[in-house]
Amino acid sequence: MKATPELDAHRLASPDLLRSTFRRHAAGVAVITARGPAGPAGFTATSLTSVSAEPPLVSFGIGTGASSWPAVAAAEHVGVHILGEHQSDLAATFARSGADRFGAPTAWREGPRGVPVLDGVLAWLVCRVVGRIPAGDHRIVLAEVVLGDSTGAGRPLLYHQGRFSGLRD
Repeated sequence: MKATPELDAHRLASPDLLRSTFRRHAAGVAVITARGPAGPAGFTATSLTSVSAEPPLVSFGIGTGASSWPAVAAAEHVGVHILGEHQSDLAATFARSGADRFGAPTAWREGPRGVPVLDGVLAWLVCRVVGRIPAGDHRIVLAEVVLGDSTGAGRPLLYHQGRFSGLRD
């Protein structure tokens, strides 16, 4: 078999290959929140997936070394927030290690089931955690939608090539 430049440029599976591949994959941006023993916890997620309509299930991934993992690991319910393109600063705050994620200027309130609910988002859900599945250095959290609000206005925030951005017409 004759080698081609495309095949010669291939790289063996590695964390760097996975990261560089997924930088090319545009993803919606969500913030996951939970009530923790020390107060509210949350993180920015691009791994949110709709799993099932009946029953309504979602999933997301979280690293077991993440500062929010202890709260998510113990929580019965989590909040799922779909961010709008006007919320790139909020997404960056919840993505930054060591940030005061729930301090000013973050606007939030205690919502149903004690879940922290962010203000001004396109949509939010409160979900009951039904499973935490080991997946390498992460856990895939499976959660059943309990209630929510999908009436927020605006366009979605996207994550692509290591940056937050909006849709282009």
